[in-house]
Order: sequence, then structure tokens, then C-alpha cells
Amino acid sequence: MRKWLFLGAFFGLTAVGAGAYGWHMLEGDAALREIFNLGVEYQMWHALALLAVAWLSTRCEGRAAKAVTVAGWAFAIGIVAFSGTLYYFSMTEELPLVGLAPAGGILLILGWGALMWSALARK
Repeated sequence: MRKWLFLGAFFGLTAVGAGAYGWHMLEGDAALREIFNLGVEYQMWHALALLAVAWLSTRCEGRAAKAVTVAGWAFAIGIVAFSGTLYYFSMTEELPLVGLAPAGGILLILGWGALMWSALARK
């Protein structure tokens, strides 16, 4: 529970900081600012999802608990891959690794699927 609470709070805190940074540092380019802000938005929503994972991790057992753990890792790695790629591209106009953003997006989707599975597996 503590690791998910920590990660949710960490990603929430850094999303707020990134939002402020992007707003001020990218004010000259609306398109890059929009890409950066999409990363901030996804990071914040999934930081909140990690807080839900923290809560659920104390209430689930068995297969449901495993699904919640999968969701937590998928959200955490997905945030770094998806939002991190958008941040990097917005600041450098270069892709750090082709396919990293879509892979991060797929991880975020898988995280939601794992949470859905935890609801079905829960007893």
C-alpha cells in the first residue's frame, strides 16, 4: 500500500510541477505546449489511479490483489513511458525511442483492464 501511495503522490506532485514548467517554458509554441499538457493530464489522472490502487491493495486478496498490483505497475511504468515521451518531445522536438509513447499508452490501458479484472475477481 505504501509504495502505491508514495508513487501516486510523487506522480501527482511532479505533474503539478511539470504543468507549471510547461506553461512558462513553452509559451512560444502552442503545439508543443499542447503536447506537453497532454502528458501532464495523463500523468495526473493516472497518479489518482495509483491512489485508488493504494486503497484497493488493502482490501483485496488472492487473484484480485494480484490484478491490483499489475494495475499499479502498469500505471507507474505507463506514466513514465507515455508522459515522459511527450515531455521529452515537447522540449527537444526529438523522439527518445520510437514506439515508447504508444507502449506507455498500452500500459495505461492494461492498468485499467487489470483494475476491472480485480473487481470481477474480488470475493
